[in-house]
Amino acid sequence: MTFCPKIQLAHDGPEISKLIQGYWRLADWDMNSQQRLSFIERHVESGVSTVDHAFIYGDPACESLFGEALKLAPQLRREIEIISKCGIVSARPGKVAHYSSSKSDIVASVETSLKRLGTDYLDILLIHRPDFLMDADEVAGAFQALKQAGKVNHFGVSNFDAAQLSLLQSRLDAPLVTNQIELNPVNTQVAESGLLEYLQERRIRPMAWSCLAGGRVFNDTSTAMQRLRNTLQLLVHELSASSIDQVIYAWVMKMPSQPLPIIGSGNVRRMQEAVAALSLPMSREQWYRVLSAARGRDVD
Repeated sequence: MTFCPKIQLAHDGPEISKLIQGYWRLADWDMNSQQRLSFIERHVESGVSTVDHAFIYGDPACESLFGEALKLAPQLRREIEIISKCGIVSARPGKVAHYSSSKSDIVASVETSLKRLGTDYLDILLIHRPDFLMDADEVAGAFQALKQAGKVNHFGVSNFDAAQLSLLQSRLDAPLVTNQIELNPVNTQVAESGLLEYLQERRIRPMAWSCLAGGRVFNDTSTAMQRLRNTLQLLVHELSASSIDQVIYAWVMKMPSQPLPIIGSGNVRRMQEAVAALSLPMSREQWYRVLSAARGRDVD
């Protein structure tokens, strides 16, 4: 069985697992606390020691459900790295949903996440979405306060473009350790935006969310998705893979910015298949074949 190794995320950054277990949909997995604990133990045994959360995920909050499971085996906290995200404020009666990167809201979000998770610190905190009203100096002040209080070890962003990331980094002494972005064969625009080149230049490894395009690769009946599925299925045979999922994870990891896929499934078998994708030797031609199928045309 393939074991997921650890890597250093960025210069002076943390060591995390090369694949990340996402808990966005934990509230939908219909697990009790013991079953959640068993799932955590299984992916940690496979080397997937890093978990991805966010303040906004779930109703009830996925962080609370995870914390309930962790309380059953508190020693596991020493074996995992916890990522959480802040900055999205849900709609309330008379109020619209909005983004907030104010110092008070960042600190309050972290305090709530720590309480839910039952831990004293986060390994990594990400700003979840770019805030059009972001004051980079204020965000830097929030990060400094959280770091000095021992509540967050490292910081990063999510869904930022190169200019937004560069602005925030200009106010920080320590490097932003990652940018969590949507990356899959359906969303090819990001591969053409210059963002991945910018991250490669800065030696920042992105985390890739929605690698399976939210299930569109499997469920979308359009001609374009059928063309992509056919190509992926051919590569399943060529690479001796066990599933389309594995081929997509290998495709994402082939990029020279070295993205770290986030696994969105609560199914142990699918988690293990994702880990096994680490050993798939995808060629350049095979990678471009997926891109061509997704775009509906070959490269010029």
